[in-house]
This record gives sequence, C-alpha cells and structure tokens, in this order.
Amino acid sequence: MISFDEAQEIAAQAASELGTETVELENASGRVLAEAISAQIDAPRQDVSAMDGYAVTDASTALGDRLNVIGEAFAGARYSGAVGPDETIRIFTGAAMPNGTDRVIIQENVERDGRLAHIAREYGPGWNVRKQASDFATGDELLGAGSMLTPRSLLTVAAADRDEVLVALQPKITIIGTGDEIVAPGKAASQLESIPDSVTIGLAAYAKSIGGNVIARKRLADNLHELTEAAGEALAHADIVLVTGGASVGERDYAKTMFEPHGLELLFSKVAIKPGKPVWLGKAGDKFILGLPGNPASAMVTARLFLAPLLAKLQGQTRPLPLQWRKIPLSTEIGPNGPRETFYRAFWGENGLVILDNQSSGAQQPLAQTDWLVRRPANCKGKKQGSLVNALQF
Repeated sequence: MISFDEAQEIAAQAASELGTETVELENASGRVLAEAISAQIDAPRQDVSAMDGYAVTDASTALGDRLNVIGEAFAGARYSGAVGPDETIRIFTGAAMPNGTDRVIIQENVERDGRLAHIAREYGPGWNVRKQASDFATGDELLGAGSMLTPRSLLTVAAADRDEVLVALQPKITIIGTGDEIVAPGKAASQLESIPDSVTIGLAAYAKSIGGNVIARKRLADNLHELTEAAGEALAHADIVLVTGGASVGERDYAKTMFEPHGLELLFSKVAIKPGKPVWLGKAGDKFILGLPGNPASAMVTARLFLAPLLAKLQGQTRPLPLQWRKIPLSTEIGPNGPRETFYRAFWGENGLVILDNQSSGAQQPLAQTDWLVRRPANCKGKKQGSLVNALQF
C-alpha cells in the first residue's frame, strides 16, 4: 500500500488538461474558466443613486430648505437637464445622478408639498451615491483562469458584460456499479438477496456537482464477459470510468480484470487509508479508471478524496482548491486511530465539528448528516473537545 499523499501525487502527475471550448453564460455554471475575466464596462457606469429620495447639490443645501422639484429620474431613464440652486430632482434607486447634483437625501427626511420638497429632518453624513466604477472599472480582472464558476461568480461575469466564456472541457464520466446483489432502487423489497443500488446514484450526483459530465451510469452483475464489454464501451466514450466494488481478491472481484484486455496500466492499487483502502487508479491509453470500494461510505469518501482532485486537474481548476484542509475545533472528543490514516465523517455542530458515532464503511444513514471529513494520521492519539483538527468540506 502507498500513502494518501503518494497516491495524490501519482494522480496529479498523470493528469493533464483536456482542452477548452467557448460556452454561453447560461450554460457555464459549474465550469472552470480557461481565461481570466476582465470587465468590459464600468460598474456602475456612471454616478447613480443608492436610495429613493431627492438629488441635490450638497454645497447649496441645508436642513430646513424648501426646494423646487423640477423633474424625476429613474433607473434607465435619467433626468437630462441641469439642476441649479434651490432645485431638486425626485430620484429612485439606480437612477443616474442629474447634472449639478452630488447627494441624495432619502425620502424619509423630506416632506413633499406639491412641487416643493422640504428638508424636514437631519439627513446625516451619508451621500447615498454609488460613484462610477466604484465596484469595478473597465479592464479590471474580476476572475482568474482556473476559477470554477458558481452562481455568484456567474453574476459577476454577467455584470462585466460578458455573454460567453472560454472554459475547460468538462470530463465525461461513465459509472459502472458491479455486483450480483445490486438492483435499481424500488426493486429490492421484493428480492430478499438484493440491495438497492445507492452507490452509483450518489456518485453520479456528486460527480455532477464537482464539474463532471456523467454520460452513462450502469449496474452490472459479476459476469466477466459482460463486464469486459462494458469496460471497452465506457473507455470509448468517457474520459473517466468510475467502477465500484470488485476490488478485493474474491472469486468474483473483476473490477481490474475487466479492463485488462483494454490496456489497463495500474497507477496505484490500495492506499493506506480508512475508509477506502481498496481504492485504485489506472489508465487505458489517455482514459482514467478510478476504482472505488463497493461499500457506500467508502465509495463516497474516496470519491471526495480522489475524484474531486482528478476532475480539478483535468480542467485546470485552481480556485477553490479541491483539497483545501482547514484547522477547525472539535465539538466532541475523538479517540485514537489505528495503523492507517483515517478520515472521520463529521458534521458542523454548535461549537465545531461533531464526529459521527457510526463510522462503518457500509453505513449509509450517517452520510446524510456528513458535511466534513476529519483527517487523522496513522497511530494518532485521541484529541479532546476544542482541539484543532485538519478538516475538509464534504
């Protein structure tokens, strides 16, 4: 067995970016930028009101003044004339500031009497104006290459007046679940020897959430001929093949064997971690094969630890880092662990991370609560409540 860090280094050295394509902004969520995004316009494009109220010239306005209201200004429909002393414009949030004005007095501090606006209350130091380019200016770099586009960053790109972006090609993924016992969810109740195929459902959803394009998901019995055919078909169309189960040395463990006729080159086989010791990585030509344990918790944990960084490397993703460990306090104590590096499932509690009681590799209900992994070195002593641990968002 090799260490977790050694396995990560091997995978990183083997992977390279797949290429790029241009996509429309509405189809770019979850994609990785292949170029920096610079603003094509200022934001705001001109000085605009930050509140509903009255635009005035600060130098000639004071508490108690009665000003003539000579017009109105709306977002997208500015007042085109000039504003002189003793005059004001009724203005609304987002409207361009009229010529000759530099402050907005909010409407709560003004009493309106027909065409007169009485500055009735102290209006304080706030100018209530968003200055031109105060958010960003034309040419400013807003996002760097390697950034994964989230709903929030997509908003920023659109604000920069971009309608399309250059992104990394999205790795195509085929998922193959193996085992005579697995059946489609909803079918197991009538078959005593069967279990629902929960693993490929969870893996497909997870792969999509981290930038993978799942093109196929299959469940196959432990028939070597059928598995070998499926392996060849998967390799013909996918960049990554995820195969679950069949990684031990049992009579029907075919996860590696099914890929051997297609030129399997093992990069590593077994990693000294818990859960997930059977995880393995190989290549067939320029395609990756990631073998995950069949136990549900092990499969999801190893997908977080190995699939996420592999997808990131293939897309040139650097922001956020796929394995970004943080020092976070424990809300509960944690006992010593054994000779393998251990990744404990945990959730965010009131005072830090709570280690889940059931850490079995087959436990599925605790996965619904898990949102962090706590990393503990081999043969590590226990830690008390409040101690800092290395943790990874799950």
